[in-house]
Amino acid sequence: MSDARTPAQIEADIVRRREQLAVTLDEIGIRVHPKTIIGDAKAKVASTVDQTVGRAFVAVNRVVSDVKARFTHEDGAPRLERVVPAAVVAVAVVGLIVSSSRKSKG
Repeated sequence: MSDARTPAQIEADIVRRREQLAVTLDEIGIRVHPKTIIGDAKAKVASTVDQTVGRAFVAVNRVVSDVKARFTHEDGAPRLERVVPAAVVAVAVVGLIVSSSRKSKG
């Protein structure tokens, strides 16, 4: 099998392949450049943080909605049978903390 290409065609192929290789080497150089690597790492971290913050927001929102549902009726009125005991416990805890801090100082 003989190659039926002319020397000009062979030379054109060589030039084209050199240009393709130069483009490829430029792309590799950009990818391995420290600024590119740092930028990619920052973008990945930012994306991970955004996802984590989003998940945390959804979880907190769900908890707040659950707590609100436990202490209010569907119409938004407070459920006194649940609010009053919770308030008493909160006041007692604050009282214990204040009492404990006064004993520590004195």
